Amino acid sequence: MGQNWGHRQDERLLKSLANFTGLVTRREGRKFLQLNQEFDAQAVKTSQASGNDCSSLYIHIPFCRTLCPFCCFNRYLLSEDKARQYFQNLRKEVAFYSQRGFRFSNFYFGGGTPTVAIDELISFINFLKENFEVKQISLETTHREINRQNIDLLKAAGINRLSIGVQSFDNNILKTMGRATETGEEAREKLSMAQGHFDTVNADFIFNFPGQSIEQFADDIATFKALGIDQATFYPLMPSPHKMSALERRFQWVDTSREKDFYDVILSELYQTDYRVSTVWCFSRGDRIIDEYIIDDDDYIGVGAGSVSFLKGAFYVNTFSLEKYDQIISSNRLPIVRWKNLSEREHLRYYLLTKLFGTTLDREKFYRRFNDDVNKKLRFELLFFRLFGLIRDNGKISLTRKGMYLTSVMMKEFFAALNGLREYCIENKI
Repeated sequence: MGQNWGHRQDERLLKSLANFTGLVTRREGRKFLQLNQEFDAQAVKTSQASGNDCSSLYIHIPFCRTLCPFCCFNRYLLSEDKARQYFQNLRKEVAFYSQRGFRFSNFYFGGGTPTVAIDELISFINFLKENFEVKQISLETTHREINRQNIDLLKAAGINRLSIGVQSFDNNILKTMGRATETGEEAREKLSMAQGHFDTVNADFIFNFPGQSIEQFADDIATFKALGIDQATFYPLMPSPHKMSALERRFQWVDTSREKDFYDVILSELYQTDYRVSTVWCFSRGDRIIDEYIIDDDDYIGVGAGSVSFLKGAFYVNTFSLEKYDQIISSNRLPIVRWKNLSEREHLRYYLLTKLFGTTLDREKFYRRFNDDVNKKLRFELLFFRLFGLIRDNGKISLTRKGMYLTSVMMKEFFAALNGLREYCIENKI
């Protein structure tokens, strides 16, 4: 009895800590909405003396065959003519960065659904290979896009990691999500079809969606494990403000209090099993590629309509409008329309969050970034994490199991703030 009481006390404390840190992160994330409009393109260039090489390029392909109602990313219904023009503009934007001294080696395609215009996609990948020393390519798609021909094309193009947006194997949940034309049976078939053809095959899932039960989610994880897929990434529901309102109008209530119950299922089934922790949301069988460039690289560039970049403590936002993107690129300018120089404290906290999201903060890398000791620059934040047993120090600063959920909440709040920014830019055609 005493043991159960102690467990309940720990659970209440962890939820209270999650509420507190989530509130702080939400407040910090809102600062990303306070952006400047006048932009000096000369600020975006490499500096060999900085010691911070930017090797990661995110490429946003905003076209889809259908638009999922819960998705907050910049996306448009597929138009072949617009897609072909868009890929031409992408080449020009990448060339602008190349002219500024950037030499990318790791490439991440997101969307949208990048494979809906697969001939243009393959041609663009060949363009990257002609201009850069390509080491790694990660690509998102849906199981509707997976067939033998596309697998062969993507493998031949050099895709290392293929991430398939499954969301759930449960047909009722898929219907609730607005994916009535898709089935869990098809998702299982397509995952198995892709498995083994790439260095990493990843399946994306959503948890805590309205109407989704703990049992249904546990069944999804069991099915994933039975299939033997390389990797799974689990995203909590994190809608933008208007999408949250739409969900509440439809379902009357979005119960965020269940989020930890869902996350506990993930930990109980995957933590310290055959799968290793890659991020607080991603679990991999063995050493696999992840697509979280915010973890692997301190700086990254995003190209395409609706992408964002982070470089030397500055945050940049591309236009979300296809028309404006075309106009700006045609005038030989970077399509950046908003930006913000983070304060030192904002930069430090952003760095801490992104590294803990990847479960480990490396002291030496921190010193190279900020030219100071992490315990000095983040003494109060680290004290808080140590006091409640959320991190351990074994040469590197690493999350404990208890710290996993807390960091998941913080990251969700940060991404929810970014989704608010995306929503604002889309609605105002920025």
